[in-house]
Amino acid sequence: MGKRLHHEEGSLTAFVAIIAFALFVLIGLVVDGGAVIAADRGAYGIAEQAARAGAGQISVSQLRSTGVVTLNTGRAIRAAEEYATAAGHPGTAYVSGGTVTVTISYNYPTVIISLIGINSLHVSATASATNVKGLGGV
Repeated sequence: MGKRLHHEEGSLTAFVAIIAFALFVLIGLVVDGGAVIAADRGAYGIAEQAARAGAGQISVSQLRSTGVVTLNTGRAIRAAEEYATAAGHPGTAYVSGGTVTVTISYNYPTVIISLIGINSLHVSATASATNVKGLGGV
């Protein structure tokens, strides 16, 4: 066997430790990153449905008196925010020009990368809906 130099002892151990740490971080990003992508999709779905719930809150008195479909702003915001809360991720809603917009935003707790100090990743989604037909429209 060849002669080993004294200054090279342990260099393989340091290399293996660095590679193992890098693989651990990569696995953490794949697992936790995938979970956050799924959470983003879920938040967007909640935001869409909450916006639709709000967009269904038309002003019946305005419709009867003028025949024009307009939103009852207070009820639309309340319905959208109540839907989001019931779905598990409270959001904020606002009405602008007959369109209800809902934003869901929260921090998703990590599992693997929390071991290196990243305890959560941010999830955010915004969706809008407009009632174009009114109640029972064709």
